[in-house]
Amino acid sequence: MHCWRGLEDIPEGWGRSVVTIGSYDGVHRGHQLIIGRAVERARELGVPSVVVTFDPHPSEVVRPGTHPPLLAPHQRRAELMAGLGVDAVLILPFTAEFSQLSPADFIVKVLVDKLHAKLVIEGPNFRFGHRAAGNVTFLAELGPTYDYGVEVIDLYVSGDAGGGEPFSSTLTRRLVAEGDVGGAAEILGRPHRVEGVVVRGAQRGRELGFPTANVETLPHTAIPADGVYAGWLTVNGEAMPAAISVGTNPQFDGTERTVEAYAIDRVGLDLYGLHVAVDFLAYVRGMLKFESIDDLLVAMAADVKRSSELIAAYERD
Repeated sequence: MHCWRGLEDIPEGWGRSVVTIGSYDGVHRGHQLIIGRAVERARELGVPSVVVTFDPHPSEVVRPGTHPPLLAPHQRRAELMAGLGVDAVLILPFTAEFSQLSPADFIVKVLVDKLHAKLVIEGPNFRFGHRAAGNVTFLAELGPTYDYGVEVIDLYVSGDAGGGEPFSSTLTRRLVAEGDVGGAAEILGRPHRVEGVVVRGAQRGRELGFPTANVETLPHTAIPADGVYAGWLTVNGEAMPAAISVGTNPQFDGTERTVEAYAIDRVGLDLYGLHVAVDFLAYVRGMLKFESIDDLLVAMAADVKRSSELIAAYERD
């Protein structure tokens, strides 16, 4: 799959394509409907499929300081899109200058001049251009002028998550923030993932017999509520069952929120400096401060046992 960072990366002579545009944070099940349809139509038409997305999130440029927590970094989104069969991802740098493009100029500069769109696939609420003035109606109105078609796909799926609300990135972020990683997984179609580099912490887990990977997460990462979770720690493609702690470590009067993963029954791991992924399968308990270290150790052993049970049950299903 091609991954372009900016219009200048698109090869000269790039032919017609089927395009879909959006932030697509998380590539959740609603997004998958739109992207999957773009891939399907591209194959029918014999042209490549292209997903156009933005970095940073447009809100950070339009309203500085409002960058939402991210469900997936761009590299992860690209991996997920590649798994859906996408041929190319175009990550457009969203600058103040770019935000000033009128909807018509956006269509010409991106869809027509560079991607030579034959068909554009979008959800019903797609907005684009300066002050988000463009919508799917305007996009379709200019189609005959520039020789592209438009299909509007209903991306709204619903289920038990969020009490039956339509699936969205906003709902997913809320559920993650509340610690409802099971609900988030229903929307995403997979467990919520946090990525980062393993750094040295206070090493108390090692002293207590539960050595953890202290993950320095990427900026703007959507991190679950404080608590203990069952999930996986993935290193170099190997997913290891893990008990995961999120919080400030109140037992030792910590102040900095951390994500720490204990790889269950793995001995002698040296992960410092490695990029890892932590997948959150299920909530185990809230973050507590215990009366003694002995009480903490009992709780940690119970957390590991419960995490193992939840992971085993999931893998059996």
